Amino acid sequence: MNFGRGPAVVLNVGGTRYSFSREVLKDFPLRRVSRLHDCLSEQDVLEVCDDYDRERNEYFFDRHSEAFGFIMLYVRHGHLRFVPHMCELSFYNELIYWGLEGSHLDYCCQRRLDDRMSETCTYYSAEEPPGEHSAGPRGKARRAAAAEGGKWLERMRRTFEEPTSSLAAQVLATVSILFVIVSMVVLCASTLPEWRAPENRSVEEQSRIIEAICIGWFTAECIVRFIVSKNKCEFVRRPLNIIDLLAITPYYISVLMTVFTGENSQLQRAGVTLRVLRMMRIFWVIKLARHFIGLQTLGLTLKRCYREMVMLLVFICVAMAIFSALSQLLENGLDLGTKNKDYASIPAACWWVIISMTTVGYGDMCPITVPGRILGGICVVSGIVLLALPITFIYHSFVQCYHELKFRSARYGRSLSAEFLN
Repeated sequence: MNFGRGPAVVLNVGGTRYSFSREVLKDFPLRRVSRLHDCLSEQDVLEVCDDYDRERNEYFFDRHSEAFGFIMLYVRHGHLRFVPHMCELSFYNELIYWGLEGSHLDYCCQRRLDDRMSETCTYYSAEEPPGEHSAGPRGKARRAAAAEGGKWLERMRRTFEEPTSSLAAQVLATVSILFVIVSMVVLCASTLPEWRAPENRSVEEQSRIIEAICIGWFTAECIVRFIVSKNKCEFVRRPLNIIDLLAITPYYISVLMTVFTGENSQLQRAGVTLRVLRMMRIFWVIKLARHFIGLQTLGLTLKRCYREMVMLLVFICVAMAIFSALSQLLENGLDLGTKNKDYASIPAACWWVIISMTTVGYGDMCPITVPGRILGGICVVSGIVLLALPITFIYHSFVQCYHELKFRSARYGRSLSAEFLN
């Protein structure tokens, strides 16, 4: 720093003081703070901060102190979240002031910010933060054109991503659901022996035409959503979009394989691959998650409760290892006069353990010795207890996710439906 004296620099943000060394400011992650390092005069300093005390080498910023505290947590630990009970747009204003962007926020907070900005039709940029306006009619015209273009893209994105956001989105969602249902019916009916009979050749051809129309609709929908998306890389990484690609891609691969290899008995391996690819179209039914809160709630619950799911899996695996080894020993390993061939190995006994712990009990195999039956009872009771422990956490998370998605859906319906209808 070429201006100011003393080994330490003090930042006073809204009454809260932070002390740094001069060298730290040079590569400080906040652009406004790092600009202090290159200030040559008091005039340069006052262009960056609101006031300056030469004696104490203290720089004053009339900004939100609590928001800056959260920004400093990001500087130290790399995670940036919203301040509780603070408006998202106000906090975003603070980010722009200090030289950060919305992309620095954690993913959940980015979604909150996008929702808030969409509701108010607000679009900020690092070059033109809120409150700063370029002078002249040309600047106003550019801002109006940019805002109108951003508003149009946002409307299109809401129409394709949020089924309850407007009347047009509801119509589009209904059409997409109908295509999913028709494609599922055709896929299931194509496995019937009557459809594959030689006399029903025309029916099979018609089903392929219907299938091609459905794939065309899904492909066009996916392309449009990709075009209007804000972040293309984020769009590709979303689970529902990956599922869309898994549902669409097998059709085009199967068409290419049919063209180049054909479907005859001489190419049995290609025929098996072709049938596997066709059956992968069952992923189409997962597309309904885009239009139904229930399926969205299930996916969000699994995402948030993956630790509990892993814990549940560990419980089952540990219990399976213990009870399968004991049941194999009691039913087949010991010389008790009777040997149960169903428990000839521990892997075979694992099947009995899993259906007993989940209280399914197919009856295809069961213990015949008294110690084995006692062990079976303990296995059933242990399964009920072990499965019930993590289920409570998963249940509460499911209820919370359902209320969040339901509230979000109702909010979008109130905010944008009237605008489309008018």
